[in-house]
Amino acid sequence: MSLNALEIKDLYKLAKKRVPKMFFDYVDTGSWSGSTYRSNEEDFKGIKFKQRVARDMTGRSMVSKMVGQNVSMPVALAPIGMCGMQYPDGEIHSARAAETHGIPFTLSTMSICSIEDVSEKVEKPFWFQLYMMRNRDFMHSLIKRARVANCSALMVTLDLQVMGQRHNDIRNDLSAPPKFNFNTIKQFISRPRWCLRMIGNRKYTFRNIMGHVDEVTNLSSLAKWTLDQFDPTLTWDDIDWIRERWPGKLILKGIMDNEDAIIASKIGADAIIVSNHGGRQLDGAPSSISVLSGIVESVKGKIEVHFDGGVRSGQDVLRALCLGASGVYIGRPYIYGLGAAGEEGVSKSIEIIKKELDLTMALCGEKSIPNIGKHNIAINPHGYG
Repeated sequence: MSLNALEIKDLYKLAKKRVPKMFFDYVDTGSWSGSTYRSNEEDFKGIKFKQRVARDMTGRSMVSKMVGQNVSMPVALAPIGMCGMQYPDGEIHSARAAETHGIPFTLSTMSICSIEDVSEKVEKPFWFQLYMMRNRDFMHSLIKRARVANCSALMVTLDLQVMGQRHNDIRNDLSAPPKFNFNTIKQFISRPRWCLRMIGNRKYTFRNIMGHVDEVTNLSSLAKWTLDQFDPTLTWDDIDWIRERWPGKLILKGIMDNEDAIIASKIGADAIIVSNHGGRQLDGAPSSISVLSGIVESVKGKIEVHFDGGVRSGQDVLRALCLGASGVYIGRPYIYGLGAAGEEGVSKSIEIIKKELDLTMALCGEKSIPNIGKHNIAINPHGYG
């Protein structure tokens, strides 16, 4: 039966009905008050397009490149932890859907399916996201595993030196595998379809870590080890350490300041991602879209600038492209699809984004991605760019 969804909101509603609250909340909320999480989405609304008419719109193309790799449109699936708790083998389903549509999939360090699990089930290379951790031997082993799996880009997340205060995750006692108590059992009973799918699946924990770190032997030691590993001593010098071990494409995620962007452009990375971690780190930070144009101007074309944060439609993708992004990441939209219907849902989310991007380009009088720019924006009341 085909999935009846016309917009991302339809997938959101389905996922909310089908995924246990603790795992849905993990994706759908921000840190502290959630103000930055909300601003990421809301700040797109004031940016209005310039409509053009009487132009031949046949032969439109969204084909582009991201870090030198051909893509069917300048969109990639962002790294999201615990996809496999939204839907069994969630990372594999997401990677397959991205592969089918010709766009990159980024596997998180904190994934349920391991690098090897995903590599065995896809034909084309995917990207791998890496956190800076205290245990450099483990980091080095992750980089080696990514190379063996033929990952075509390494994405280093810079904005998680310390964990943001995520109230809902604490209230929900979030973990993978989940702890069994009255609250979690109540959630699972209310989602029988999810339970039935999960019963036949053996992947419930962070398989990039379990079995690869000697001191991690059970859920308790995994939780403690993970919290202790995020490295508050991270400096730009550590990127040199990574670059010595990773010869491929390197993307730096979490840039929200012009000065940081300029530094990143000088240290040998191939792209930066303007991102505030989906509003899940520093609450009270500006929205990603509000700083995008300034960052693009600050690096003066010396490095690709990608964008992440608050994208809920193909129109949002186009807004980010107009303000100078050369690639845009979707996170929550495809996770809603995953929670709603697995691989079919992820594929549907990509189809929705693609159709909306194509139609909006046409109504703006544009036929190809390279021609998109600030001239396509009619009103920008927030003053971006």
